[in-house]
Amino acid sequence: MVGRLVDERGGRTVLAAGSLAGALAFLTLALARNPAAFVFGWVFGGMAMAATLYDPAFATLHQLSREHYRRSVTALTLIAGFASTVFWPLTSWLESAVGWRGTFGTFAALHLVVCLPLHWFAVPRAKSLVHAKTASAPAEHEKSAQSATYYWLAAAFSIAMFVMAVIFAHLIEMLKARGISPGDAILVGSLIGPMQVTARVVEFGLARRARATRVGIVAFGMFAVAILVLAFAGQSFWWAVVFAVLFGASNGIMTIVRGTAPAELFGQQQLGSLLGRLARPASFAKAIAPVLFATLIAHGVSTDWAGVGLAIVAVLGFLSFVVAVRTAD
Repeated sequence: MVGRLVDERGGRTVLAAGSLAGALAFLTLALARNPAAFVFGWVFGGMAMAATLYDPAFATLHQLSREHYRRSVTALTLIAGFASTVFWPLTSWLESAVGWRGTFGTFAALHLVVCLPLHWFAVPRAKSLVHAKTASAPAEHEKSAQSATYYWLAAAFSIAMFVMAVIFAHLIEMLKARGISPGDAILVGSLIGPMQVTARVVEFGLARRARATRVGIVAFGMFAVAILVLAFAGQSFWWAVVFAVLFGASNGIMTIVRGTAPAELFGQQQLGSLLGRLARPASFAKAIAPVLFATLIAHGVSTDWAGVGLAIVAVLGFLSFVVAVRTAD
């Protein structure tokens, strides 16, 4: 729905509405006195995320800067790559200073006094919008080969999101279970963020010379190798470091590929709707992955075998992306 609205009404309106939803979500959480209000706040938080994070932002950039779309996407992800670097320490400091309710209230205020004005006043109106009806399924308005490409691409992005969600939720415990010390495990995890930014800097330099799909193949390949290294790293700290470098770099580039490869494969029309459809299964995968992995571990599956299974899934993601590119050629 959000992708459709970006196509029909422009990203400025959608992003601003998302800021309002974010403010309402954080305010509700800050004031929640019972479970129902707390759940209600998180529901609004999910709506705000759908309307303000990468997918609607990419679609908005596409409307405003089609000639420089890929470089704009890379520049945006370069800046956003520092979000956790800034806000994890800030959140920790606020929580210790004013408590979790005060922290949520502060974030509600930031949405209102920073994000909302930026979205409404700094994001220009799209010059022209396509109001054609968006098809509910890609097969209705694409050739059969392009339809196959869509499904393979959706599978690749969903698999990647599934694996990423597991890694970000369980990496420290996976490393500790293999005998790596807690301090070393945290150090390995801390390498992922800087490698994301480094890879995006490199991609920014390649944006004019390499097709997004070719960069995507490299990124998905690095991603699969990273999970294979993790699966067979054992107690080696240095192999864990190799994993972090490969995983961080591939994850940083795949964020860009998620916004640029669909435009290259399917053309320039109704990109918001297309990104929304691609994000839908990936969002479900992201939601279920950490719980599913934890359930397997709780029922007796060793972290070693779980890691091997995760590596197999990552390889399937790489193959799915390769097939998607090949069916489109």
